[in-house]
Amino acid sequence: MLVVQKYGGTSVGNIERIKNVARRVISQHQKGDQMVVVVSAMAGETNRLVSLSREIHDLPEGREYDVLVSTGEQVTIALLALAIERQGAKAVSYLGHQVRILTDDAFSKARIRSIDADKILGDLNAGKIVVVAGFQGVDEKGNVTTLGRGGSDTTAVAIAAALKADSCEIYTDVDGVYTTDPNVCPDARKIDRISYEEMLEMASTGAKVLQIRSVEMAAKFQVPVEVRSSFNENPGTWVTKEESQMESRLVTGVSFHKDEAKIAVREVPDRPGIASKIFGPISEANLNVDMIVQNVSSEGTTDLTFTVPKTELKRALLVIEKVAKEIGAGKVESSENIAKVSVIGLGMRSHAGIASKMFTTLARENINIQMISTSEIKISIIVDEKYTELAVRVLHDAFDLGKK
Repeated sequence: MLVVQKYGGTSVGNIERIKNVARRVISQHQKGDQMVVVVSAMAGETNRLVSLSREIHDLPEGREYDVLVSTGEQVTIALLALAIERQGAKAVSYLGHQVRILTDDAFSKARIRSIDADKILGDLNAGKIVVVAGFQGVDEKGNVTTLGRGGSDTTAVAIAAALKADSCEIYTDVDGVYTTDPNVCPDARKIDRISYEEMLEMASTGAKVLQIRSVEMAAKFQVPVEVRSSFNENPGTWVTKEESQMESRLVTGVSFHKDEAKIAVREVPDRPGIASKIFGPISEANLNVDMIVQNVSSEGTTDLTFTVPKTELKRALLVIEKVAKEIGAGKVESSENIAKVSVIGLGMRSHAGIASKMFTTLARENINIQMISTSEIKISIIVDEKYTELAVRVLHDAFDLGKK
């Protein structure tokens, strides 16, 4: 079998843990599997590098930012390759540009275009364990690029797709995907199997187990992914194509996200083309917009409210305040004290009453809903941040997610 494994920052957080990863990898390699190992920077290292950049510049971005934050993985791949060699197996480490993980030039949010699998396959056929830096790539001009936080997951899935690997194992500090965060809800339960579509919704609404783009790529190339803990041998959660028994679950999980901010543009002229004038510049600035709500028009104007990642609020306000003046809108307001809470499940396609039950449950706790967004298998709401944990717990109970 050809197996791609990915180890996150906590799994390689110190020398002893790196040696432990080496033991795991060698053990599987000795069973006859060809092994590619993708690793993140050591826990806390990327945050340290980001903090250094912010001491220099308020809004660090672009080419030099990626050159800086990509260095954490170089340390990890070298240490892991050394640990594997010390324990008696052959290993070789590669940075993103050495494997030729080709991306576009959207610095800090680059998307993978292709991977040169020949070099990796050559080393595998020579009996080596290949260690690859996650999170990074190179554009057509040879510039170092990074894939965004959590990008090592995407690297692993992309390599698995390029190599047509038998499986992709994502090792982290939790032993699978849970119905919600166990730190918030003690009776949260590990899910044995979850569909790509459900995992995509959970990742996009706050579940931090897998990066959303890695799930998109796994679904596109039908790469079976197992999320496991690097600290025990317990079976994890398989993220795979939809299966019939999955649809019998009314709700699969409750996720939440505190890393969003809300922007409201007041007294927007209500005429055709205005939304394009607002969101066009936001798109050009490479800013991600999530939920959008437009109020009913009154006296020729309307209010437009949308959410963006909290880390991008300053940049978004610079863009939107300029646009508001150009289109003759009123004031621009913003809030960081919000959270998004979502319920997700394939069963929503064929069962009515999920939204009603969700809203009734929250009303019983006097939790006000500020915004609502839906998809075929998801309902998301925006609430005051202080009510996040309460909302998650009561919804988890309401849909009996603590029971097998």
